[in-house]
Amino acid sequence: MKLLRRKEGPSLDSRLAGLLEAAELAEGRLPEEVVAGARAVSERAGVRRGLSLDHTVAALAGATGSGKSSLYNALAGHALAAVGVTRPTTSAAQAAVWDGEGAGPLLDWLEIPRRHSATAGPSGPNSAGPGRSDLTGTPALGERIDLAEPPGAGGPPGPAGASRVAGAAGAAVRGGPSELAGLVLLDLPDHDSIELSHRLEVDRLVELVDLLVWVVDPQKYADAALHERYLRPLAAHRDVMLLVLNQVDRLPSHAVDRCVRDLGRLLEDDGLADVPVLAVSARTGTGLPELRRHLADRVADRRSWSARLTADIATAAARLGDPTPPPENPSTAGALTDALARAAGVPAVVEAVARGHRHRAVVATGWPVTRWMRRFRPDPIRRLRLGAVAAGGRPEIVGRTSVPAASVMQRAQVETAIRDVGEKAAAGLPGPWAAAVRQAARSRSADLADAVDRAVGVTSAGATRRPRWWRAVNVLQWLVFAAMAAGALWLGGLFAMDYLRLPQPPLPTAGPLPWPTALLIGGALAGVLVALLSRLAAWAGGRRRARRASKALRAAIGQVGKEHVLDPVATELDRYARFTEALKLARA
Repeated sequence: MKLLRRKEGPSLDSRLAGLLEAAELAEGRLPEEVVAGARAVSERAGVRRGLSLDHTVAALAGATGSGKSSLYNALAGHALAAVGVTRPTTSAAQAAVWDGEGAGPLLDWLEIPRRHSATAGPSGPNSAGPGRSDLTGTPALGERIDLAEPPGAGGPPGPAGASRVAGAAGAAVRGGPSELAGLVLLDLPDHDSIELSHRLEVDRLVELVDLLVWVVDPQKYADAALHERYLRPLAAHRDVMLLVLNQVDRLPSHAVDRCVRDLGRLLEDDGLADVPVLAVSARTGTGLPELRRHLADRVADRRSWSARLTADIATAAARLGDPTPPPENPSTAGALTDALARAAGVPAVVEAVARGHRHRAVVATGWPVTRWMRRFRPDPIRRLRLGAVAAGGRPEIVGRTSVPAASVMQRAQVETAIRDVGEKAAAGLPGPWAAAVRQAARSRSADLADAVDRAVGVTSAGATRRPRWWRAVNVLQWLVFAAMAAGALWLGGLFAMDYLRLPQPPLPTAGPLPWPTALLIGGALAGVLVALLSRLAAWAGGRRRARRASKALRAAIGQVGKEHVLDPVATELDRYARFTEALKLARA
């Protein structure tokens, strides 16, 4: 089946797809009845497009006493619907079908049990009557109704006045069946019936038919129930709507024109300024040729079904909202990261990284004679349980760190930063979507504290790495210590020999100093000097490592804020942007 395309704009398939996508994206954001309505339109449109497109379903709808059934009989040329004084007369919808081949599934979908197949007989001076039609009705239960004989011609008597109605319709049906071939004409119950089931049946079929023919009478054409309950909500359906002012035979000609103009004014107030208004009398036949011509044009056009679906899509899309463009997502990452960093104790961690680096440098490069005393001092990094390394060698924190917990003020600052992210991102959005964005900003806040603490611990693991120069200096210190120890042992040996009055061996000198003395004093001085230089280097390295740690911690905390706050907000904004695009497509 070829896609029906308008001269401009997307195809009906594209609009249906846009409406369905918009409904799916609006799930949980917009009221359930609005979303369900859009889904129902999509489902209904899909079913209607799969049924007969060669038939146009037109429904005669109106209030009690408007003469729908009389008009229905007049158009059909036979008394198919009961007409009487007792109200309501029509209790269930029935259909008259011209050229009904292939219309069965369509009528099954509409749930119309009583069906009449209309075939026009000969039309001319010698015919049984002007525009006589043979109609047979076959309800869903298989009952067959034969109306081939005109009422009063040997068949069962019809309702009171039926023969008069059929005779008056002669001018309307002249010309044979071809002009209405493909028409499915429904006679609906009264929309203001005292029976609830009748009103519900009207509401159901008004949503399904291709063409709506509203039948009003001079007394109740301004009825608020009609205009507020049906016409005004169906303003987008002006292309598939027709107003018939029936019973004009009761009015003088000048009053008919006045009623038509007044009805047009009311329709304009309802947003239906372009809807045709026809003055008709089912009893006398006035205006019936023009009504029949309008129906024939709609049937021949074969586009009422698509116009109806287009209007349904536009109405459902309008209920979903206006396709306002999404606002730009403001940059709020910096303020969020600042608040999270303060709450996570990043300043204390950075200071611990600097002091811990110096502490470990002294232990690794200090003078071996005194460095062991440094081990009695606590390591600032280990005190905060930072830099733990998992068994696999990768930095990983097991449990929480010992960084001081955030104060009440710091927690309030984090909550304020999260709220600001949601408020700024939701600015300019429709109410339900703005609420969804604000909720998205808070959706993962419960896990935020643990995630930030874990990021601080893992990121701080880099602060425990030992620089390579520590190993070289440590080797140098032990060499210097070995030289000092050798000098001390040498001098000790010389002292022992002198004490025992043994002859002294030749003693080499380094300038004015003997080698043992030079090794002892030089080793001690060199060890202290290397330790001092190493401490200066460690101080500078600690500052540098603290700056790197601060940058890395802010980056890690910023990533946590992005994953737990900014990404959910961005996802919700992206969802709204896709909703807007789909809604634009549906309303194009």
